[in-house]
Amino acid sequence: MIPKEWEVKRLGDCTRLLTNGFVGVATPHYTEDPDGITYIQGFNVTEGGYNLTGIKKVTKEFHKKNSKSSLQDGDLLTIQTGDIGLTTIVPKELEGSNCHALIISRFKEEVLPRFMLYYYNSTIGRHRFHIIETGSTMKHINTGDLFKFYVPVPPIEEQNKIVEIADLWDTAIEKQSELIKKLKLRKRALMQQLLTGKKRLPGFSGKWKHIKLNDIAERITRKNEKDNKNVVTISAQRGFVVQTDFFNKSVASETLDNYFLVYKDEFCYNKSYSNGYPMGAIKRLKAFDKAVVTTLYICFRLKDKISTNIDFFEQYCESGIFNKELVKVANEGGRAHGLLNVTPSDFFNMHMSIPNIDEQNAIASVLVNADKEIELANEKLVNLQFQKRGLMQQLLTGKKRIK
Repeated sequence: MIPKEWEVKRLGDCTRLLTNGFVGVATPHYTEDPDGITYIQGFNVTEGGYNLTGIKKVTKEFHKKNSKSSLQDGDLLTIQTGDIGLTTIVPKELEGSNCHALIISRFKEEVLPRFMLYYYNSTIGRHRFHIIETGSTMKHINTGDLFKFYVPVPPIEEQNKIVEIADLWDTAIEKQSELIKKLKLRKRALMQQLLTGKKRLPGFSGKWKHIKLNDIAERITRKNEKDNKNVVTISAQRGFVVQTDFFNKSVASETLDNYFLVYKDEFCYNKSYSNGYPMGAIKRLKAFDKAVVTTLYICFRLKDKISTNIDFFEQYCESGIFNKELVKVANEGGRAHGLLNVTPSDFFNMHMSIPNIDEQNAIASVLVNADKEIELANEKLVNLQFQKRGLMQQLLTGKKRIK
């Protein structure tokens, strides 16, 4: 149901051009020539924006030969295979680019491209794209089906108003995202300064102690009990994650007796390396009272939480300061199997410097508060995104009208 003032049109009747970008092998036509033509692919497209990391250029000859996919300011680019329906708009600075296997929508004057951008990316739009997807293993949408794809078309004045409101929400979301980036950068700088002693908090000047990890921590090899089935995986970005959530399936053995059992506030080192975490990750169990982990992890606990602040130690692990020590002991040959060959003996012989407990407490307080500030900023961002989705759901269907 839509307002009586609105029309329902086929997308083919709303567009001057509805076609695919180049489909085929384009790699022979890539060029390092700075005057080459920017070549936009699916991995460069985000919702209403771009990730230009790894952007390619193609030769002018290739561009001329494939002029039908030469882009104009205001064209919409829609992913047709993979994240189906995700759409961005071509800005003035990318006019004249070419694209690969993306659907190009170029609209007639009675339809605002940014109105359709918001419709394509809305919950309703994305759902309707999935209704017309085809394919068994790799889902995709056909350009031919989009010609018959019906869309709501309000009067141009109402389209403008809806776009203005949506742009305001996008601006608020963008500003909140930028704030989060700044808070994270500030927190990272604080970690590098406070956890190395380069910057001291007021009232502290004592010398830091140089110790080995085994001076304050001890290994855990506690075997799992039969009734514990909470199998978790350590994610460098997310910490301890239930395995079925992380892999969308269980990859553990049916018998869990030989797995390690760890309790809340104990630590595990995952030797798997990934982008951004080349030396693996050390994480503290906080979300569960106990968890079952693979014996490939090095598990440990602090010996004395009175002389070592657990929050300070967690922040130390998160800072990446241990990476220099891990580089010294990691056997490069182990990388072929996706794991660093770090033995428990070498791991617990890693060196670190720590202040007295009072300074640890003070540093931990500063960094934990910084984490809370980031968490609150993230919650506000999620709320803004949720509110925008709800509002667009109503505006783009005419359930809520603009006076």
